[in-house]
Amino acid sequence: MHQYTHYQSPLGTMTLQASKQGLLGAWFSTQTTQPDELGECNPAFPLLVETMRQLDQYFAGQRREFDLPLAATGTPFQRAVWQALGTIPFGETRSYQQLADAIDNPKAVRAVGLANGKNSISIIVPCHRVIGKNGKLTGYAGGVERKAYLLELEGIDHPTASWQCSGKQRLIKP
Repeated sequence: MHQYTHYQSPLGTMTLQASKQGLLGAWFSTQTTQPDELGECNPAFPLLVETMRQLDQYFAGQRREFDLPLAATGTPFQRAVWQALGTIPFGETRSYQQLADAIDNPKAVRAVGLANGKNSISIIVPCHRVIGKNGKLTGYAGGVERKAYLLELEGIDHPTASWQCSGKQRLIKP
C-alpha cells in the first residue's frame, strides 16, 4: 500500500509518496509525472517523516546528500539514468551529453533528457544538476526557476538563473 503526504518546501508544496520498499516520488504541483492514485494520506508514515526531515535539512543548508531508500519505477534505461544522476555531487552540474557518456550510451542524449524529465523523485535524485551542453539551464519538470534556486542553494552561481534564493526576489509563489 502506498502512503503519501504533502510537504511545504521553500519552492511550494510537494507531494511525497512512499511504500515499504522505499520512496516512490517527490513532486512539485506543476509536475505531470505524479500518478493519479497516490494511496493513503499518512503524514506519520516513518519514511515520509524521514524524507521531510532530510528535505528540511537540505533547504537549511545542513545536508548535501540524502540517505533514503528509493523505489521509483521505470524502464531499465530510465533507472540507469536516474542512478547516474545520483552520482552527480552536491554543488556540481553535468550536461546531458556527460550523463549519456556516464551510462555508456553517448548517442542517447535526447533519451537521457526524456528519462531525466521522468525522474519522479525531485531534488533527492538530483535531476536539477543537469544543464545544457552550452551551460544554459534547460528544462526541469518542476520549472526552470526552481532549478535555478536549487543550483544557487548548492552554491552554483549560474548567469542564466533568474531566481535568487538568498535575496528577496521570488518568481514562484509557494
